[in-house]
Amino acid sequence: MNINLTSHQLQLLLQDAAEMGAIQALSKVGKIRPFLKKSQAFRLYGRKNVEYWIALGLITSRKDGDHSATWRIDRLEAEAINKSSAALHYI
Repeated sequence: MNINLTSHQLQLLLQDAAEMGAIQALSKVGKIRPFLKKSQAFRLYGRKNVEYWIALGLITSRKDGDHSATWRIDRLEAEAINKSSAALHYI
């Protein structure tokens, strides 16, 4: 199976991969948090998108406690889904 990409498409894919690597590295060294609050994810990716991804099971929202605990979303999961859905538009 051959996949033909233009140089522009390859550049965009490599840029996305580099950004994902940077997010992972910054998260591991503690410069950014590995999880986003649900409200932060809504702001970054759009409420409709995040709720859609959760409904499809593409990302998992986690709750720390019982009643008043906030919902968390893995930053890398959300970013990977966001970048892959964007990649579908330019490939």
